[in-house]
This record gives sequence, structure tokens and C-alpha cells, in this order.
Amino acid sequence: MADLESTITTLWEARDDLDAVMSRDEARAAVHEAIELLDSGEARVAEMVDDEVVVHQWLKQAILLLFRTAEMETIELGPFEYADKVPLKHGYESAKVRAVPGSSARWGSYLGPGVILMPSYVNIGARVGADTMVDTWATVGSCAQIGERVHLSGGVGIGGVLEPAQAAPVIVGDDCTIGSRCMVTQGARVGNGTVLGEGVILNPGIPVIDAESGEEVSRGVVPPWCVAVQAMRPRTFAGGEYYLPCVLVIRRLTEGERADKAKLNEILRDHGVAT
Repeated sequence: MADLESTITTLWEARDDLDAVMSRDEARAAVHEAIELLDSGEARVAEMVDDEVVVHQWLKQAILLLFRTAEMETIELGPFEYADKVPLKHGYESAKVRAVPGSSARWGSYLGPGVILMPSYVNIGARVGADTMVDTWATVGSCAQIGERVHLSGGVGIGGVLEPAQAAPVIVGDDCTIGSRCMVTQGARVGNGTVLGEGVILNPGIPVIDAESGEEVSRGVVPPWCVAVQAMRPRTFAGGEYYLPCVLVIRRLTEGERADKAKLNEILRDHGVAT
């Protein structure tokens, strides 16, 4: 893999004139090898190491090079027709993935065993962990990293971050529930075991507030094992007082407490929200 990384880096540095470093067929073969690593789960664009996001830039560069080296082609699936440079995934049954008609995942995305795709979309470079459900009309953007045993509820938007290559993508930890119509974008992070109530907007500019203390705990990062909901807080400007969005942590959970759905529903009902 180190040799492949070196090759991709060389191609990226010469991306405006690939023919100067190797033939187009050789370049395409190297790029396809890197994309296959992503598709099979042998490599990933980003991961958490000691609570820090580590981005493997060369794999992002491989995705961007794929768009430069691939040709447009017509893809026919039953009554449907597409025109794209990137084919769709295949082999769902052998991968132990359930893909409902209307779902779509691009080659170069990884889906772990037990993943269920309702009519939804998973883009290239994304990683969806084992036993996760991507519910109806949910979108997992390019390079987003979704953990195991996660529920992305209906209409959830997980933003993609492909460029710049060093930018961290959205990361959602294991055992999370992301409520309907949540938007998690621009490299925001959700910790293990956390529940986001429906309609939460989370990005690096959104303050995350502890409801008990009123203190800001982060920007764009929801801590592990908690329940968080969409909220507003007043801010005074020259033109008057306005309310800006924030994410409010309303309950801290003990590890595994999320499994008690009756208790979770009670917590959310007390605050007038749902998932």
C-alpha cells in the first residue's frame, strides 16, 4: 500500500499533465487499485486515532484523479439509465448487504455486513459500518465515515468533504441515532452512542451547549453518549436581538443506556422532540 500511496501522490502532483509521468493506462490502473481498496473496506479516507481525526489524503487524491482519468459512459439498470464516470456498487448479496430498490451506492464506497439501504444514496469514498441502516431518502456524502450499528433516519443529510484533500470529513461514531432531517456537514463529528433529535443542524460553526451548565462544550462536535436536540439562543446585533441555532445536550447517557428505547423516547418527549 505504501508503494501505491507513493504512485498516487506522484500522479496528483502531475495531475495537470499525467502523461508526463506515466501512460494513461498505467495511471488509470493505479487509481482503480486505490478505489478498490476503499470499495472493499481495506482502506478508508479518515479514522479516529487518540480522539483526533486522521485523514489519508492520498485516497482522496485517488478519488479526484478517478474523475480526471475516467470517461463518461451510459449505465443501464432495468428501466433506469444513468450517465456518469463512476459505476455503481455491485455484489450486495455476497457482502451481506440489503439494498432495497431505489437505493444507490457508488463504487468506491464501503458498506459493512448487515448494512440496510432503504431508498437512499451513498457516495464514493464514504464508509458505512456493519449493521447500520441508511433510511429512506438519507444521503451519505463523499468520504463521510459512519460507524457500526447506526441509524440514519429518514431524510438525514450527511455532508461530503472531498476537497481540499486534507479536510476532515463528517464522522459519526458507533451506536448512534441521527434523527429525521438532521444535517451533519463540513466535517462535524458525532461521538459514539449519541442520539441527535430530529432536525438538528451540525457543522463546525454551530455551538454545542450543555443544558445543565449553559456552557459551550464545543463547535461542531457532539460528545459521546448523550442526547442532543436542536435549539436557539439569543444574540444581540446592531440591528436588534436575533436567535441563532445551537445544539443542546439535554442528557448524558451511561454506555449502553441508549439501548433502552422506552427511556430514550421518554427523554425526547419531555423536550418535545423525536427521532
